[in-house]
Amino acid sequence: MGNIVAIVGRPNVGKSTLFNRLTESRDAIVDEVAGVTRDRHYGKSIWNGVEFSVIDTGGYVTNSDDVFEEEIRKQVHLAIDEADIILFLVDTANGITDLDEEVAAILRRVKKPVFLVANKVDNTERHYYAQEFYKFGLGEVHCVSSINGSGTGDLLDALVKSFTKPTGAGADDLPKYAIVGRPNVGKSSLLNALIGEERHIVTPISGTTRDSIYTRYNKFNHDFYLVDTAGIRKKGKVQENLEFYSVIRSIRAIESSDVCLLLIDAVQGIESQDLAILDIIKKNNKGVVLLINKWDLVEKETNTSRDYEQMVFDKIAPFRDVPVIFTSAVTKQRIHKVLEVAIEVYRNRSKKITTSELNEVMLKAIGENPPPAVKGKYIRIKFVTQLPVHAPAFAFFCNLPQYVKEPYKRYLENKLRESFKFTGVPIRIFMRKK
Repeated sequence: MGNIVAIVGRPNVGKSTLFNRLTESRDAIVDEVAGVTRDRHYGKSIWNGVEFSVIDTGGYVTNSDDVFEEEIRKQVHLAIDEADIILFLVDTANGITDLDEEVAAILRRVKKPVFLVANKVDNTERHYYAQEFYKFGLGEVHCVSSINGSGTGDLLDALVKSFTKPTGAGADDLPKYAIVGRPNVGKSSLLNALIGEERHIVTPISGTTRDSIYTRYNKFNHDFYLVDTAGIRKKGKVQENLEFYSVIRSIRAIESSDVCLLLIDAVQGIESQDLAILDIIKKNNKGVVLLINKWDLVEKETNTSRDYEQMVFDKIAPFRDVPVIFTSAVTKQRIHKVLEVAIEVYRNRSKKITTSELNEVMLKAIGENPPPAVKGKYIRIKFVTQLPVHAPAFAFFCNLPQYVKEPYKRYLENKLRESFKFTGVPIRIFMRKK
């Protein structure tokens, strides 16, 4: 279970740019207009060998002036509730605003580490201006420029030092399955259907209430943990921001699991938030099984499930090698199948392929369809090996790794899937200089 770092602050102080800098991605859409950040802002960051998650709360504002400040306050409270560490971003070019004062007042009462980050410090004069933020009483002011990256190294050093590595409960080697999905899609009902009424076979091991709760499941020759983060806190205060809340809450469950059971509401179909959660599962290289829940409520015709499945695959492309099961937590339809498939995906995720077998299959596939030449240069892939990490990752050694493009990597991935069965598991492919 990694640490979760949330970036908070008023609009236009550069939250998305800092997020991109920390996660080295260009995921966010950055624009000069306030509130343009539309993307789901979740990324992984690694510094000095320590991995953590970064959430940019800016992506969750519903933008209209009258509720704007209210929204930012809500985000700050959500970040305080859900994240382990908070980065409070302010803008040195504009100095202190009323909204900054208000956020600072909330953060002064927080028991978690808060880092005050003064952005847009790109010259000596700005360094001098940044000192005014000391009046917030939030300790040291970390001066950075998200655009050119100056100061971010020192900030990251301090950040990583402040992590208290959580010891996740249920950290033994049993498989861990997380039930994730949008609010009201039937997560708790599924948990109850799986566990059944025989509560005595369930030993709940709870981490702190902040984290996930592991429920040991031990019957019918199965032994594993179900990771549950639903229903830990009273829903009252998060009603309006359920979407943001459920995404953060899912992150907790996803990071502490091996395989995620992603519930989709059969009646509503796959929506952008389901795809956001699927994206987080892929970023964390976890296995996934898609459960189309509430299937009992759908009108059936001859090809209904086949057509539905096709629609799901179209939406989640290019990662289509995913099991889809039509379930109903209420009527317990196909509940046992869910477990069988989850176990299969868990095995696929921990599968190790011998180097000789890999090379025999993959070099043949590469021979049949070599990577296209770039600028008259031929790319020769000589050797393949599986990397010794938790989820399937492969290194292909070649003379010009920088010229191997995404479509070809996808071809290699599809060949690996055809030959070795990695259903439900994201595969990472690295090109290395031989």
